Amino acid sequence: MSSLPERVDSREVGLVAGLNLLHFFLGTRDLHYGLWGDDLEVEVKNLPVAQKRYSEFLLGHVPDGVERVLDVGCGAGGVATELLARGFRVEGVSPSLLLSAAARRQAGNDFVIHEGRFEDVEFAADDRFDLVLFSESFQYIDLDCVLEYAKRRLNPGGYVLICDFFKIPATGRSIIGGGHPIEKFRAALEASGLEVLTDIDITAETAPNLDIVAQMERELFLPTAELVGYAFDRNHPWLSRLLRWKYRKKLRKIRRKYLSGERNGDNFARHKVYRLLLLRLPES
Repeated sequence: MSSLPERVDSREVGLVAGLNLLHFFLGTRDLHYGLWGDDLEVEVKNLPVAQKRYSEFLLGHVPDGVERVLDVGCGAGGVATELLARGFRVEGVSPSLLLSAAARRQAGNDFVIHEGRFEDVEFAADDRFDLVLFSESFQYIDLDCVLEYAKRRLNPGGYVLICDFFKIPATGRSIIGGGHPIEKFRAALEASGLEVLTDIDITAETAPNLDIVAQMERELFLPTAELVGYAFDRNHPWLSRLLRWKYRKKLRKIRRKYLSGERNGDNFARHKVYRLLLLRLPES
């Protein structure tokens, strides 16, 4: 009896579809946030510039002497490609076959990607790196083990570089998901024995990305959804009513999360803090 094929995560499909969309219209191959400033107007057309600034800011904090890098959650390979172009020896970790394929197309087929979750990938005991990088991937890994697993992959005196957002205490429920609670992260960091070399708050520079999301939802996704719904209602009225009733809870959730306009920069800054942290493993 043959086994059923593994299910494809709809979030992975959505990420790759979004990547293809951004590449077609804007020429960008990055999935990460952009870094904005007063000199850059927050518009979709400027997203590639903001993403380039983010990459330069991130890579500008790679310490001197680092040669070998493990890019955990390498996504579509944008950061890894930049690292390889600068002469670093880079390997990636990715739980997504679809994103791994996109990363290899961008970084090259020689880019080594360890398939699977960081917690599950089996490395050789002596397979060590000078730096373990988490660029918007730290939040997806179990906080109880992520720093310990990173330490195991480091040479003595090696570094962990995290650039990601965390939840902060705030009133009300955030429609924007993701991020470890910052208090729990601080406790895990203190228990890890890693030395904090750099800790920079870049929330103000990254929050505008959610205004870009809100603009795309308002000007692209909502009109498209309404157009498709109108055509389906007119052509298949009975089926349309049945499906709307059957999936009414999911549809309400989708409308609130993706089409309400609540996913914006102000709400992001109210409930999240985005930080860059450079950590160091002691020599002994």
